[in-house]
This record gives sequence, C-alpha cells and structure tokens, in this order.
Amino acid sequence: MSTLVQSWTAARDRLKAAGVDTPVIDARLLVEAAAGATRADLLSDPHRVLTADQVKTLDDYVGRRARREPVAHILGLQGFWNLMLRVGPEVLIPRPDTETVVAAALEALPADRQARVLDLGVGSGAILLAVLHERPAAKGLGVDLSDEALAVARDNAASLGLAGRAALLRGDWTAALEDAGFDLVLANPPYIPSAEIEALEPEVRDYEPRAALDGGPDGLDAYRALAPEILRVLKPDGRFVVEIGRDQGPAVRALFADAGAEDLAVGKDLAGRDRIVAGRKKPLGITADSR
Repeated sequence: MSTLVQSWTAARDRLKAAGVDTPVIDARLLVEAAAGATRADLLSDPHRVLTADQVKTLDDYVGRRARREPVAHILGLQGFWNLMLRVGPEVLIPRPDTETVVAAALEALPADRQARVLDLGVGSGAILLAVLHERPAAKGLGVDLSDEALAVARDNAASLGLAGRAALLRGDWTAALEDAGFDLVLANPPYIPSAEIEALEPEVRDYEPRAALDGGPDGLDAYRALAPEILRVLKPDGRFVVEIGRDQGPAVRALFADAGAEDLAVGKDLAGRDRIVAGRKKPLGITADSR
C-alpha cells in the first residue's frame, strides 16, 4: 500500500539518486499523471492510497525518468505559451526560451491584421500554433522535412481547433515556396555546434531528434541557408524572428544584414541571454540611395 505522499517521496528520492536535475518537480508530475491526481490532491489528500495499477504505472514512469527519458516524452504532453501540446521523440520538446520567439512575433503582428505566417522547421507546431491562437485573423503555413513531425503538428492543430488556419507542408526549408508570400516568417532552426552534441544532457542528446539540434561545425549552417531565403519569401516590409543560441547574436545578425535585412535587433530571453534575432525586409521603393 502506498499513499500519494509516500509515492511522491519515493519517486523523488529515486530520481535524485539517478542524477535528475529536477527530482522534486518531476516526481510530482509523474505521481499526478499515474494516480490521476492534481497538485491540490497532493496537498489536501496526501494519504490517498494508490491502486495496484497506479503503483505499477508510476514505477514504469519513474524508471523511464531515471534512465533520463524526458518527462514530456513519458507523459506525451508539454505546456507551451498557454497551450498544451502533444510531443514525442519525433519532435523537439518546446521550451520556455522559445516563447521569446512567440512574444516577438506577436509584437510584430497586430491583433486584427489578416496576415500569412510561415514557420520553418515547424516540429510540434508550438510556435506557429501559439501565434495563430493569439492572432485569430492570421493564417499560417508550417514546413518540416520530417513526416513524423508533421503528423504531430497536425494532431496539435486539430486538438486546438486551428487546423482550418494552419496548413502543413513537407519541404526543405523554403524550397517549394514562391517569392514574397508571407507577412511574418518564424524559425527555430538547429543551432548547436556538432562537436557539442555529445556533451548535452542525456534527455536532449539521447531522446530528441538530432536533426533538430545539430547546426553544423559552428552552429550557423541553418542561418546561412535561411537568411537570404527568409527575405525572398517575405513580402516587402515583412518581419521575421529566428531563435538563436546564447552566443550567436552578432553572427546571425551579420548574416541577415548581409542578406539585406533592415531594423535588425537581438532580443533576450527571461534569463537575460541572447535568444532571438528579428528584423524586416525593405519596403517597396526603398533603396540604399534613397534612404
């Protein structure tokens, strides 16, 4: 016989011994999921007894987490912005840092504007769906090279009631897209230098798709390809926001400047680290000689 509080304590201790960074929070989430309990239940009814099936489920969950499988994969869900998304090993787990992209996108897109939004490397759909959820007049296209990732994004769009405004396309970045078709382009491309992949936490290194992590020798391969292409598919005066690694602001900003972008800025996340580069395409009729 095991109660909620006993189960939480045992799970916490087991995860701590396994070297998990956040054993207290992870244990609580796993107990809540396995026992069908809420955080309030843990406080108000801590001596509630788990059923045999619940104990078995919790033991499986904790064992998987002790092997460093991410909690989001175990539960199949991850909160992002104000949405709950389905996730799995097919996609990068949406992180709070990436909400910086969403915040900047919403600043660039007035609430009542009928706009076309493009998300390159859409993954789970987190960025695109968060923006469309907040901007009901906008429509979006998400592109990804992975059929598996697109299936996850489709499920998320459907569950959030956004399938009618979010098209999803298999493609290699902008290869199948025409010029000047979008008002706003967003991307969270792979940006970790190849040599640093093996030093990542096991949760990331062993469980998340390598293609969504590996940015080439210096982490900038995707930006070299994307900078001119993002400007090509943007409408004149269109805006873009891309996520970056914490030390990549100057380099990524320079790549977009060389491609002809204007109003470039490096934005920080809540921890004060460089997290995005944002800018715009020149309006029609504006040339270097006329400014």
